Amino acid sequence: MPVLGIGGLFFRSSNPDALSTWYREQLGIGAGCVSVEGAAEDPWAWQAQGGPVVFAPFAADTDYFPADRQFMLNLRVQDLDGLIARLSAAGIAIITKPEWDDPATGRFARIHDPEGNPIELWEAPAA
Repeated sequence: MPVLGIGGLFFRSSNPDALSTWYREQLGIGAGCVSVEGAAEDPWAWQAQGGPVVFAPFAADTDYFPADRQFMLNLRVQDLDGLIARLSAAGIAIITKPEWDDPATGRFARIHDPEGNPIELWEAPAA
């Protein structure tokens, strides 16, 4: 297949500059961010670490994420506990549920960006 991966995620915002700043400051993602050791900073792109990407349409009536949203961003993270502590200290509400976590799939937490978009934080199980 000629498709190599996701090249971007584009979504509407009432204040794109402020929301971009929030993503860079709180999660370290967005234009100019680097998640790959040794990668050069790119003013237009986030240099993200490669790995699995789940691409999955959900039923229109799913309760996996809010009914008033068309998408949920899932981010692969390391040190979920440390990230939760940092986000909590920044005043960001964190949702965790024991039933979300499974040794086979990993651990999960949820947050929302300032415009209410759901973000799932996923720490894969240790290899």
